[in-house]
Formats: sequence, structure tokens, C-alpha cells
Amino acid sequence: MFIVTGGAGFIGSNIVAALEHQWPAPIIVSDRLRHGNKWRNLAKRGLADLVAPQDLPDELSRYQGDIRAVIHMGAVTSTTETDADAMIDVNFRLSVRLWSWCADARVPFIYASSAATYGDGAAGFDDIATQDGLARFRPLNLYGWSKHLFDRWVARRVADHAPQPPQWAGLKFFNVYGPNEYHKGAQGSVVQRLFPEAKAGRPARLFTSHHPQYPDGGQLRDFVWVDDCVSVVLWLLAHPEVSGLFNVGSGRARSFADLAAAVFRAVGREPEITFVPMPEAIRPQYQYFTEAGLERLRAAGYDRPATALEDGVTRYVRDFLDTPDPYR
Repeated sequence: MFIVTGGAGFIGSNIVAALEHQWPAPIIVSDRLRHGNKWRNLAKRGLADLVAPQDLPDELSRYQGDIRAVIHMGAVTSTTETDADAMIDVNFRLSVRLWSWCADARVPFIYASSAATYGDGAAGFDDIATQDGLARFRPLNLYGWSKHLFDRWVARRVADHAPQPPQWAGLKFFNVYGPNEYHKGAQGSVVQRLFPEAKAGRPARLFTSHHPQYPDGGQLRDFVWVDDCVSVVLWLLAHPEVSGLFNVGSGRARSFADLAAAVFRAVGREPEITFVPMPEAIRPQYQYFTEAGLERLRAAGYDRPATALEDGVTRYVRDFLDTPDPYR
């Protein structure tokens, strides 16, 4: 049995789909569906149960001995969230409780960290897992800090030889795009937001740059196809001897102009881009460059090549966005 928190969310629901197809074991999802269409992310899945996060401790106790792994993707993910107490309750304290339960029950624990922990990138993008190494980073927003806080808590536990799960892995996801992100609204990927414009014959709208080193549309991010993220999770489940903190990205920074061009060509159009001012509220915390160093993941034995941006965008548009049913 697998427990997937946040299993109705974007990355979580893609993990659930892959587990259902590749691992013959029941799956319990812990998530909140609320009033929108988030439920559609799970509509094609066969689940053992769907439980609210507040009921998860009882479920863990109920199935102790049968749980193969806890895959913790549940989080408040908005980079503009301002309720620090709510963010810490979900992103830090719940993670601590799940780590502690997995340590006691001897259950592998895989959790979602984020590239937002790196801040503006001035200290690099090294997925080092030591206390001193992590202390260098300065996240730019509350979300990034909440994830960083747990990474540092884990590093301290490991350094102190405190009880830990038999396998643990923190995954620093970079800019992920792919199916089942539709409930995220403004927090969804740029691919999802540009597709309707490209399909309707309108130009793409990208933010102007407010950094002298980056032209308009030249802001650089590590865009990663969601299937590559899922592949890392499945590989870790198959290699219980591997633990650590790992970047999960493509390993190559690409511009937003490149991304827009890939979307337009996927719908059969030549790129057409206009630039709009970046909102002042996000300028101080805007990342102009991210790029995942994948050396530690490769050294651990993961060798699957990353999906090229153009290939991932084409798959997303062809197989999901430009179909009657865009859900996986």
C-alpha cells in the first residue's frame, strides 16, 4: 500500500497514475478536493481510500505494517500566500509528523521540496544536504522558506543520527509543467496559460524584464516535464538503498521566449510574443535564473535522460491540452 499526500494535486496525481499502472498495490490519497474540478485529477484512478489530511494519522495507524512508502506531495504551494501560520502548519509541521511516523514505523518517506528554497540563485543550485550548506540559501517567499525550513530540519536530524526512515528523499522540483495542473489557476505553468492564446491565434503575453542582464523574454528557468519528476519517484521506490536531497529538473535553463515558441509550434503557428509589465508586487521575489544541478542524482544511479523542452511541450499540447479530455 502507498500513501500519497497531495495525491489529488498536480505532481501528486501524476504519481498516483504511475503507481496504479506500474505497482500492484492499493493507493490511499490524502488531500482536500474542495469545490472546484480538482477531483477530476483522480477521476480515472482506482483508490483504496481518499482521506482528509486531518484524518491521516488514524489511517497511518490503521494500516501500519501494510504501508510500503509515504509519498508526501501535499503542501500549500502558492508563492504569494501571506498566512505564515497556515503555511508552517501544512508545509513544515505536517512534514515533521510524517517523517517521525515513518521513522518509528520503518517506512520509506519521499517528500517534495522546491527550487524556491534557493532564492535568487546567488548561492547556486547545489542540492547539498548538510546543515552548513543549506544555511547559505535565502528563499525569496514564504513558500520557499517553509520548504527550506523542513530541509534544514531533516539535515539536522541526519547529522545528529536521530531516528529516520529506512529511506528518505527530498525532491527539489524546479518549474514543472504537465497534465492535471488546471486547478492551480495563476500558479499553473506558463505552458498551460499560453496554450489558449496560441490556439486562438492571439500573441503570447510574457513579462518584461527588470534585470539588466536579461532581455524581455530572456528570463531563464529550468522547465521540467512532469513525467520526469514521476520517473525519479518511481526509481527511488525501486532503490530503497538511496536516500538524500536531490534536485529534480531538466538540468538546462531555457528562456520564456523558448517556451512560448515551443507552445506555438506545437499548435502549428510561428511564435508571436508581446510583453507586459511585471506586477510590482512580485518583482522583489522574482527568480531570473534557475538551473538544476543533477550531479548528485546521477551519482546515486539515476540515469534516465531529461525530456527536452520542445518534446515535453509537444506531448503536453498534443496528448492533453489540445484534446477533449486533458486529464491524465
